[in-house]
Amino acid sequence: MNARALVAGLLLAACAGMHTAPPEVRQTLAPTGKLRVGVYIDSPLSYMRDAATGEAKGVALETGRELARRLGVAYEVKEYPRAAEVLVAVKAGEVDYTITNATAVRAKDMDFTAPLLLLELGYLVPAGSSASTPAELDRPGGRIGVTQGSTSQSTLPRLLKSATIVPAASVKGAIEMLRQRSVDAFATNKPNLFQMSDSLPGSRVLDGQWGVEHIAIAIPKGRDQAMPWLQKFAADIKSEQLVARAVERAGLRGAL
Repeated sequence: MNARALVAGLLLAACAGMHTAPPEVRQTLAPTGKLRVGVYIDSPLSYMRDAATGEAKGVALETGRELARRLGVAYEVKEYPRAAEVLVAVKAGEVDYTITNATAVRAKDMDFTAPLLLLELGYLVPAGSSASTPAELDRPGGRIGVTQGSTSQSTLPRLLKSATIVPAASVKGAIEMLRQRSVDAFATNKPNLFQMSDSLPGSRVLDGQWGVEHIAIAIPKGRDQAMPWLQKFAADIKSEQLVARAVERAGLRGAL
């Protein structure tokens, strides 16, 4: 082996070493021997399939797969209809990893890294709606759809003065509510709203926001030993542009 090849080999080994988790971290983050990645379907932030190619995409999916690679374990994707069900699974220790909005309420049930990205919260209105600003939706008789168990469901009642909150069982259920005009608008983060709008010709994501989500890695409580390593992993996948590439591949719109 010549000197140049030797140097190159040593550099590759060093890089691999930086990305390889020590055994105690591996055992803490993937106690079953594989990383169980919790995702909810039809969301570019979490998990979706390309309609044309069938390729699986999503920021939670791709970052979870990368974590499993750096831990040196297999990964298992566990799909749920709604984000709220993923959070229940994390709390119960049935899922080892997901990404979600880091709130004080959720921090009682799971631990978070620093945010990976920020998302605007907004409204989607159906075709023919006269609303042009979020303020116009908050009126007597107004109906705002939210996903059951979501941050929107718990937060919006404190912000709205007149409109009524109407829960939907899933994203598909929300699309149907808008299609049938059983709600005047649907509220969640803008990446999901833009994704929903593709299935609703003439629908619009309104300009403006009613809040911001801080999207971070979430793991079950009781795994504190691995948090310093996981915090570095979160910082690394941001600086290495892995998060940005996952966002681009998933077609996620509305990130700040």
